[in-house]
Amino acid sequence: MIAAPLLTLLAAVAFAGDQLPPALAEAAEAFEHAQISGDRAALERLVAPDYRLINSDGQEESRQQLIDSWAADGFDPEPVEVRDPIAHVWHDGAVLGGRVTLRGLSQGNPFSVELRYVDIWRLRDGRWQVVLGQAVRVGPTQ
Repeated sequence: MIAAPLLTLLAAVAFAGDQLPPALAEAAEAFEHAQISGDRAALERLVAPDYRLINSDGQEESRQQLIDSWAADGFDPEPVEVRDPIAHVWHDGAVLGGRVTLRGLSQGNPFSVELRYVDIWRLRDGRWQVVLGQAVRVGPTQ
């Protein structure tokens, strides 16, 4: 079984800093790093309390499920490279996404999944947080 984190994905460092407001670029990079490293505290800061994910199985997941999945013992994803990046930004929101191949180990078992994803960001009280995510599988999984 593929771990739940595979069903969400990452706000990407692939976006050049000059394309995004600096604070958003910094938050997006921190979100990616927090997911890959399993940094629970950073995820709790970057993921909005009302966050929801529509995963690649079409099911809704909560903020807590997302955080628990990425921070789970035995889950060890490799860093990713975002291809075909998407960035649409307005004064207090943004949609960031792209295509990634997420690989690593889950409970000692290797995995690989190809995903297209979007994360919706919102500027609240002076800080950027992810409020919604959606991931779609685009290739075979192992």
